[in-house]
Amino acid sequence: MYMNDQFTHGNRLTVKKDGFPCYDILYSTDLGELAAELKSLGFSARKAVLVTDSNVAPLYGAAFCEVLREVSETHELPEVYVIPAGEEHKNLDEIASLYRFLIEHHCDRSTYLAALGGGVVGDMTGFAAATYLRGIDFIQIPTTLLAQADSSIGGKTGVDCSGYKNMVGAFKMPKLVYADVALLKTLDARQFSSGFAEIMKHGLIKDEAYYCWLVDHLYEILERDETVLSAMLYRSNEIKRDVVEQDPYEKGERMLLNYGHTIGHAIEKYLDFQMTHGECVALGCVAAAYISWKRDLIPMEEYYEIRDMFVPFGLPITVTDIEPETIVELTRSDKKMRGGQIRFILLHRIGDAFVDRTVTPEEILEAVKEICWNEEEQA
Repeated sequence: MYMNDQFTHGNRLTVKKDGFPCYDILYSTDLGELAAELKSLGFSARKAVLVTDSNVAPLYGAAFCEVLREVSETHELPEVYVIPAGEEHKNLDEIASLYRFLIEHHCDRSTYLAALGGGVVGDMTGFAAATYLRGIDFIQIPTTLLAQADSSIGGKTGVDCSGYKNMVGAFKMPKLVYADVALLKTLDARQFSSGFAEIMKHGLIKDEAYYCWLVDHLYEILERDETVLSAMLYRSNEIKRDVVEQDPYEKGERMLLNYGHTIGHAIEKYLDFQMTHGECVALGCVAAAYISWKRDLIPMEEYYEIRDMFVPFGLPITVTDIEPETIVELTRSDKKMRGGQIRFILLHRIGDAFVDRTVTPEEILEAVKEICWNEEEQA
């Protein structure tokens, strides 16, 4: 186990592409630093559009509008586009509405978008930036733990299609990610826990020491201690940064970041997004660890440790009201399919994941049944 200073953090992390600096993640609770950074990046002479959602706009919309006005040479407030909150609005119809807004407000190729919100806002804004006028710049201002730790990093953008997760998208790197842990104070407990699923995933796939540190700092994390959250966020971002730099377009190594997502996305779709993304990922992580155990890759004790560690963070390890056979069928529509075969992420051990192309539907079915809560069987 590790002492409090095992993982520390700096005020920025640089993400590279093809060996060259691409963008920075700026860690700060001072909005003045964000304004100064945007000025240094040359945004002062450019029109800004703030894209946010109906939950975040009342909390932080005015503050970040003021930041963007301070950046502007003309001191004009940015245009603001508000997406209805919720995964059900992450679709092409809403993207079309955003396109119309940009057209009607005379946004040209010098315009930049600022995504203020969680993963849905970041994904949609990035996708719009990738495709409007064949590409304009955008920045990420993530306001949820899930977005700060994972979805705002790496340039994957997209929307759902016919209820299937992120089936339409593009790779589009932001010009800046501004990570402010103070924004996490307004998250409700369920959304905070949802983000922790992706953080636990980072430890499971790449860093056993980090996984142990997370376990040791359970109480500080749940109390949202800013010092501990900052160290946690920085290490998670380092892990994702390192993977993304090796494989920016998800041809190989980056697939490890999908640990828990194949079954998790299927459950998310089956339940019509009534569970959060992180809750479904947690279930998927447990199921993937179960397959790893059944293949004698990890010992039984390690499987149960992985499973049980999601519980203190408020994440589920069982689910009711699903049909396992349907979940298996839904995994066959996963975007990670190649040649009719799922590329599934398994564990050699905690901190050492790998891509496997031989997981069978029967194995997936057994794993889904493992996470199903059957009241009759438990009686």
